[in-house]
Order: sequence, then C-alpha cells, then structure tokens
Amino acid sequence: MFEVVGNLHIHSRHSDGTAEVPEIARDAARAGCDFILMNDHAHMAGGLHLDEAGYYGRVLVLIGQEIGHRFHHYLAYNLNEWIPGHADGPQTTIDRVKAQGGIGFLAHPFEKGMPFRDGGIAYTWNDLTVRDFTGICIWNFSSRWKERVKDIPTALYCLLFKALSLKGPSEETLAYYDRCCLERRVTAIGGSDAHGSFFRLGLLRFRPFSYRRLLRSIDVHLLLDAPLSRDVDTAALQIYRALQKGSLYVAHDGLKPAKGFRFAFVPDEGDPLPMGAEAPFRPGRLQINLPRPSLVRIIRNGRLLQERTLLDAHLPVPGPGVYRLEACLRRPLFGLRPWIFSNPIYLRTPSPDR
Repeated sequence: MFEVVGNLHIHSRHSDGTAEVPEIARDAARAGCDFILMNDHAHMAGGLHLDEAGYYGRVLVLIGQEIGHRFHHYLAYNLNEWIPGHADGPQTTIDRVKAQGGIGFLAHPFEKGMPFRDGGIAYTWNDLTVRDFTGICIWNFSSRWKERVKDIPTALYCLLFKALSLKGPSEETLAYYDRCCLERRVTAIGGSDAHGSFFRLGLLRFRPFSYRRLLRSIDVHLLLDAPLSRDVDTAALQIYRALQKGSLYVAHDGLKPAKGFRFAFVPDEGDPLPMGAEAPFRPGRLQINLPRPSLVRIIRNGRLLQERTLLDAHLPVPGPGVYRLEACLRRPLFGLRPWIFSNPIYLRTPSPDR
C-alpha cells in the first residue's frame, strides 16, 4: 500500500476564506500534505472553479463544494457541474451529487457552535433519514475547537494549547456513524474546515489559525494501490476511489504525525482485508501497527470490545461484526489525547446458503 496524506474541507476567497488557492497550496506543502481538497460554499462561490485543480509543486489540489446554507452542509467531490447552495432539501442534494458520479459526506452533523460568540450558532445536519451518502465527516477541527471556547479564559487556554486541548469526535457523531455502518459501508473522513479567518475582540484583530497550522491538524491518510500519479486526472481518480472505499484513516497530525498506521483483518486462510473492505466472517486476527505506543480501543458494532496499550499486535476476532479502531496518545498534564480513528472492516454474518 502507498500512503498519501491530505487535508479536506478548505475554503478560499471564492467563499469565506482569506487566501487564494495557490497560496493555500504553498501552505499545504509546508504542512507536509500530498493533496488538499477545496470545499468553498456553493451559495457564495457561484461555480466550481475546476480550472484551479492541478498540481502546485508537489501538492495536488482538487476542487469540491460545500453545499448547504443554514443546515445540512454536504462536502461533495468529483463533480462536473456546480450545484447551487440552496438545493431542494438534503436528500435532493445527495441525489444530485450521486447523479454526476460524485461522492459526498455529511459535514459536522452534530456540531454545537461556539458559546462565547454568535449565540453558539451551529450548522447541524437535522434530517437523519437521508440515504446514499458516501460517508460522514466524523472529526472537524474547527467545529470541535470552537465548541470549547466559552469565555475569554477558555479562549486563551485553547489558543495556547491548540493541539493538546482538542477534543476527539463527539460521542453523538460516532454513535450515529456506527449505526450507519451496521447497515452498509460508510466512509469516515475528517477535515480542518480551514478559513484562515481573522477574529475581532474589542480593538484586537488577530488570526487564531493560519492555513499552514490548520492543514497540519485533522488529516486523512489514504492507502493506495499505486503511487499517486503525476497525471491530474489519474491522481484524482485514485483519491476519490480511496475516499469512496474507505481505504483511509483519520488522524490528528498536529498532535503527532501518524504516518505508518495500519489496521487490517488477516484471515487464517485467504487474503487480508484492509480498512473499508467487506466480506463474510471467517476465523482470523486483526493486525494493528502503530507509529508509537498508544492506548487502543477496538470497537465492534459500536461497542467497546477491548482497550489496551500497544504498538503492534495480532488480536483474535471473536465473530462477525463491524470493527474499527481508536488510538490515543498520553501527554504529560493533559492525559489521553485523541489521535487516530480508523475506517471499519466489515465482517458480515455469512448467509445461510454458504
């Protein structure tokens, strides 16, 4: 497998960001990204701006949209035509993305907003009856960071300890994600929601997060079958296929670089199954490889199966289920900090006729 690291959910001056795409690509290179995916707000950008896709030095830039206005924000990719931000309901948005051969993810579905400002306004996903979406953004850096800012002291604390103060995905988000995975394969992604915005506090005007810092926060690590192509169309297809299959994990690289993590099912007989793969259950083991010792939680069907500190392991699988992994790093004074969230491996109950 060939691992590439990218950052999703980024805004430019086409909507409410503060930099042009070439500037953002330069910051992405400094942050160590192999690729970035833009998601300007559809109701602000007025178009897809596909002409800006391509390689900027070593960084591949692909263009998507964030569709939705007050509620139901949808991160859409692999589009050929612009979809307005005021579509006729969330299911219609999902259907229109799918009709183009695109893929899409529910963005920050259960965010809480910042209590310190704007009355805690949150851009939630309220209609949970929708279907056919590719996946869910389980971990949004900007959403989770601002939820902690209740007053000036907590704002200063979170600014001083930007990485260490960050919470992991909310329990509500993970519970909903696990329920979805019991029914079908659903990809988990994460993103920065980078705007590079300025913040005003009285006479003070400052930028809490630069693009460079945000593009080294919540990243996705894709596992490809071949090196990322230098041909833009071929590389885009590689990226979108990995996102669709769930051949990836989500990591807080701002806490510690996570490259090298692996999670797979190795059956007693037959070929291994990587993250995102689905097959009937058969006896075997979960293979886990971490870049450094971590507290690991194995989740089966949304419930904690076991928890232990490890670096590398082969753990027996007790039976059919949807298995995913969470890893935390222990930091002095701050305790356990969330670090890595895998996509699941789906070991379904074999049908009676097999």
